[in-house]
Amino acid sequence: MPYSIGSVLIAMASLGVLGVLGVLSEERAENLFHVFHPTHILLSAAATTSMFWMYERRLAKSVAVGVLGAGVICEMSDVLFPFLGGILLGREMEFHFCVVEHPWIVLPFLAVGIAAGIASTEVLSRTSVFSHAGHVIVSSAASLLYLASFGFAGWKDYLGYVLVLLLVSVMVPCCLSDIVFPLLFVRGERRLHGHSTRIAKREGAPKS
Repeated sequence: MPYSIGSVLIAMASLGVLGVLGVLSEERAENLFHVFHPTHILLSAAATTSMFWMYERRLAKSVAVGVLGAGVICEMSDVLFPFLGGILLGREMEFHFCVVEHPWIVLPFLAVGIAAGIASTEVLSRTSVFSHAGHVIVSSAASLLYLASFGFAGWKDYLGYVLVLLLVSVMVPCCLSDIVFPLLFVRGERRLHGHSTRIAKREGAPKS
């Protein structure tokens, strides 16, 4: 919740200022979306894969979890939720499914994110936390840029509704992809053992 509220407010304030200054047209917003969305995919893939890899060191399964967790659920955050939210607010939204229409933009970021999630876990014990924090703020900007680019250029006239829409768009998919989704695929005994081991490390107890 703190990550999400802070990230959404930063995104709204930053893009709002750019809009007031007249430097953020729909075309420029769409160009920025195609920067923030794949970046979001990369950070989400790193967080999702890292979370799974901390519990279960199986390469093929880790890659599959990263692909599904980031490549599918992140599209809900950046595309599906803003699209449906704009329709609920009476806008004629364009459905732009980036991973299908521009796979050469999205897929390299997805691959790098999965590799980073596996590699960095070996040297940075809180990889999933750092990548999740970055993931949330980039996701907030990507979701808002989708609104501004594909049918809701006047989002500033509906700030309260947009705030709630972005919080739902960010919190639900991001927490699912980074935390809940990877743990669903971890075998029960490994999940319990990994949890107790990290507690022991924080408290200075010997590793079991």
